[in-house]
Amino acid sequence: MAIPASVKGFQDQIVSVVDKTKPSVVNISTVRIMQDQFLHVHPVQGVGTGVIVDEAGYVVTNFHVIAGANQVTVTLSDGRKPKGKIIGADPSSDIALIKIEADGLKAAPMADSARLKVGQLVIAIGNPFGILLPGAAATTGIVSALNRTINAEGRTYENLIQTDAAINPGNSGGPLLDIEGRVIGINSAMIPFAQGIGFAIPIDHVKEIIDDIAKFGHVRRLWLGIIAMPNRKEVAQYYNLPTDRGVIAARIVLDGPAHIAGISPGDILLEVGGVRLKEVIDIKKALKGKKPGDKVEARIVHAGETISVAIRLKEQPTQ
Repeated sequence: MAIPASVKGFQDQIVSVVDKTKPSVVNISTVRIMQDQFLHVHPVQGVGTGVIVDEAGYVVTNFHVIAGANQVTVTLSDGRKPKGKIIGADPSSDIALIKIEADGLKAAPMADSARLKVGQLVIAIGNPFGILLPGAAATTGIVSALNRTINAEGRTYENLIQTDAAINPGNSGGPLLDIEGRVIGINSAMIPFAQGIGFAIPIDHVKEIIDDIAKFGHVRRLWLGIIAMPNRKEVAQYYNLPTDRGVIAARIVLDGPAHIAGISPGDILLEVGGVRLKEVIDIKKALKGKKPGDKVEARIVHAGETISVAIRLKEQPTQ
């Protein structure tokens, strides 16, 4: 039975994307030195996937792939195995940046993940069996959901792409591609035993992370120094609040930016930097593009009155 032309065209497109992307996908093998209960030292191997994002030798992978590694080896599609140097990592987003020294590298093109839509076709590429079966493998699926938040390994990961393309621990760190072969996210097997559910970190967020790591050695995050919760109609009614809009400052960090600006626990933040706040995540959106030392104006409800205060931003402490 002949394959319909439309199906064959779709199939050929997937084959073309995989072939073009394979040179940019690498296998990452790590060695961790572990000590048992008898104080004996043993090397423990780990595997994962990475993607070349710059022809100068920069490779992106997941933090959990290289966490605690004493040695990192990157295997290229042509069989070369340069040593990898960990430039930096961000556990909060599960992203790490590695540098290798090699010629003839091909960087994967990147898309604008802000343009993604639910239902869009995607291709996940990685090395699901690591060093046992060398060579990249591909799976296909769709964007099942956007802006997902999950809790895994004691951390909260936000703004994730959810897909039904198979993502296994071994291909964690590989690229999630659109049908044109552009990277839209970095796969992460955060929930390794989930059935039919995979997650990826949006590439727009990854770009910001690796830019900070390359420049500063770590990710610079701005903060207001508040623990916030969304305001809801039922919350406003229960606590007799003057409005059901904005987010509530449940707790203020001593000597943090909000505290210095005069914001108190129980105040309601309506806007920050001109961005209207509906959810707690909107605070991050309001701080995007800002840097330490910048001032932002916040409209708040304080002691029943709506006022404006100026907040001088600081970098979030690492501890």
